[in-house]
Amino acid sequence: MIIVDREWLADGEPSPELVEEVMKQFEGESARLEKLRRFYNGEHAICERWRGGGAPNHRLWHDLPGYIVAMTSGYLAGEPVQYSAGEADEGFDVLREALKKSMSSSVDSELATDAAIYGKGVELYYADREAMPRLCQANPRNAFVVYDNTVEHAPVFGVLICDRMDQRYQKKGQKITVMTDRWMIHLERKGREIPWEVSRERHFFGYVPMTEFWNNQRERGDFEGVMNLIDAYDILQSDRINDKQQFTDALMVIYGATVEEDAEGRTVQQRLKETRTLEMPASDAKVEYLTKQLSESDTEVLKNGLKADIHKLSFVPDLTDEAFAGNVSGVAMEYKLFGLEQLTRTKERWFREGLLWRLRCMVSFLRLKGFELPEAEEIGIQFSRSLPVNRLEMAQTLREYENMAPRKLLLGQIPFVEDVEEAMKLLESEQKIKEA
Repeated sequence: MIIVDREWLADGEPSPELVEEVMKQFEGESARLEKLRRFYNGEHAICERWRGGGAPNHRLWHDLPGYIVAMTSGYLAGEPVQYSAGEADEGFDVLREALKKSMSSSVDSELATDAAIYGKGVELYYADREAMPRLCQANPRNAFVVYDNTVEHAPVFGVLICDRMDQRYQKKGQKITVMTDRWMIHLERKGREIPWEVSRERHFFGYVPMTEFWNNQRERGDFEGVMNLIDAYDILQSDRINDKQQFTDALMVIYGATVEEDAEGRTVQQRLKETRTLEMPASDAKVEYLTKQLSESDTEVLKNGLKADIHKLSFVPDLTDEAFAGNVSGVAMEYKLFGLEQLTRTKERWFREGLLWRLRCMVSFLRLKGFELPEAEEIGIQFSRSLPVNRLEMAQTLREYENMAPRKLLLGQIPFVEDVEEAMKLLESEQKIKEA
């Protein structure tokens, strides 16, 4: 988080000198973000390993960061976020239509992925050609929000950096857009000098039209804490392949004899390849391969230990584990996903704050166009989990429900239902009544 004092602003706008200073602070974070991007894309430390002397140098990298990000972001935003209002009216329908045309569900998925990789995702708001509010995802490696130093840490302005390129795709400067609660200020610079203002335009969102979707309080990615473990896993698996190749290419050692070419001029290697035999001139001579003793059991234990630590410390379960059999109960499945659920609850709270800022901006914009809308805080935001369903358990539950349904129908206690979800809700309500 980059923090400034509001007293440093003139009429709510940062000076070019202040923009330069916050950009320097952001550049200090850029190295970390670039490292996370490279690691997520498969550029692990093992890929740069070099071994001399012709030794085998297999460099296996494992896409565990991709697995972790896919699990955490999919569990959070795999199902589209639902919005609801107490009394839906024309204004709320316009808001939902604006979100639909902006492909908000896809943007949410991209933001959740960015948050899982970099520790935050960034969203921009703009008006289309028909003067309707729209939203899009921005690259968190060149966009950030600056906050004030109050206890609320309210957003002061956002910064979007774009490199200027010539026709040969050579960098020739930067375009910098500063977004306050009223203006979008466009600046430029050619090198490292202080940028200068080129133009500005008014926007009508009422707030800073940029928001950050934090992954957690520390703004850390989901695999950032296990990167060293993943590197160790890559090294272990690569060395296993190297050892196997060295075992295959083992040296032959001949004791007590010197084996030369035979009468046909064939070398030892040629005779072994053709006849698979080797004649020794003396009775006490012997031949053996010089190999390293491999302990696959110890290596497998170490591999499983590293893998378990990666999943444990990232709170992402290994779905290939035997514990995730297809016949486990729903309660057992929830227990296995307990760590992921706790992680997702934290992510959801921070994601909800970003969505609330989105609604504030869009509601403010639509109100200026004459639409009546409730306050952003009054709009319901509903997340859904993408969980597997134990259909056998559900079928057994429904069978129990069917057995007791005729009796209750005669007593007029419950109506007949065919929907599975409604039946499950009725069973849950009946269980709560029994417990009460």
